[in-house]
Formats: sequence, C-alpha cells, structure tokens
Amino acid sequence: MTPISVAHPRILSIEDDLVLGAYVHEHLGRCGFQVTWCQNGQEGLTIARQQAFDLVLMDILLPGLDGLNVLTQLRQSHSTPVVLMSALGAEADRISGFRLGADDYLPKPFSMVELRVRIEAILRRVALDRRPAPAPFAPSTGSLSFDDERCDVFYGEHVAGLTRSEYRLLETLNCNGDEVLSKAFLYQHVLQRGYAPHDRSLDMHISQIRRKLKAIGYTEREVRTVWGKGYVLSAVDEMV
Repeated sequence: MTPISVAHPRILSIEDDLVLGAYVHEHLGRCGFQVTWCQNGQEGLTIARQQAFDLVLMDILLPGLDGLNVLTQLRQSHSTPVVLMSALGAEADRISGFRLGADDYLPKPFSMVELRVRIEAILRRVALDRRPAPAPFAPSTGSLSFDDERCDVFYGEHVAGLTRSEYRLLETLNCNGDEVLSKAFLYQHVLQRGYAPHDRSLDMHISQIRRKLKAIGYTEREVRTVWGKGYVLSAVDEMV
C-alpha cells in the first residue's frame, strides 16, 4: 500500500461539475491537502494508476467512464481509499459502490466541513490499520480468524475480502463479545464521525459484512440487528 504523507496527504478529486470541483480543490488545498483535480472518469483512472494518492474523492456520475466503473478497475490493482459522491436519493448506486470496495460516500449536497472531517477520519483509520502484526499469520481451520495486517478475516482457507471499514466494524463487534453496540458508538469509535439519522453508511457496511461472511461459508456467528439498540455478533442459534 502507498504510504501516507502525514504533513500533506495527496487527494485525487474526480468531479465534472466545474463549480463544485473548483470549490473542493480550493477548500481542501487551504486545509493542507495536495489536491489533483480532473473532470472525467478515464483521465481519473489513468492518474490514479500512475501516481500515488492517499485518497480518491470521486463523483459517481462522470462523463465517459462513470465512477462505479472507475472504482471496479481501480480495485483490480490499488487499495487506495475511495470516497464516492452521489445524489441524495441514489441509494442503489451507493450500495453498488460499497459492494465494489468504496470506503465511504457523501450524498450531495454536502458541506466542506463534513467532507474534510470524513477524509481525515478515513486517513486515521488507514494509519491505524497499518499497525504491524504481532506475529506471522496462519489461517485456522475451524473458526473465523482476524488478520490485522491484511485487514481481513479468514475461514479455513477462504478470505472474506473485507474493506478496511468493514474489518474494523467486525473486529469491534467481535472484541465486545455478546454486548450490543449502539449505532452512535460504532459511528464514533469505528467510522470516527457522529451518527446522523439520514446516514446509512453503517447499515450498508453491516450488510456487506453479512454477505461476505455467508459467501465464505461462515455460519457459526452472525451480525444481528437488535432493534432500537444496535448490533451484536452472536451465535446463530442465540436469541438477543
């Protein structure tokens, strides 16, 4: 993975709206980021492959190659964090983005303050996820194994393919046993931002965790929703 420049993180902004693109470029520049801005998907993909960035900020609706296609192709070779921007009601696109490996999304319109906070939260998570592993990892055969270095889980020889955010959510739930963790707690301590009722990113991450664990055949425990309280990782036959 590309190391983060602590002093001036490098951001690639892919946005075809000239007004918004210029505003984002100017604001993030004033906040100490090194920003490269381009206005179509193909150019953005080429730049992302050729240069090292700490984060990619990208609109979904782009001329030529749309944001979801850019994300799909970028994930074939790069693990650079990606934040997608989309219209407030475009839930299907946001779900597709998470399935393809997006780290977060911002519904338009958004404030520059929220944009900066989310970028900083992702960069902090990346830094934490890069802490050295205590010992070489070997997948176990009978239970779910957590690999901090890869930020992923294994079941036998099968790897789930979690994103960083999904891994940290599952790890946090796992470390808290049968305790139900509230949405507010998970937003604050894992996604590192405050909980807002309209923000469904946590729900989407949980949905992806469930799907990926099922895909590798892990059925001993599952992430369960406790209505009005939050989420818990519990045995399948347990009642919460």
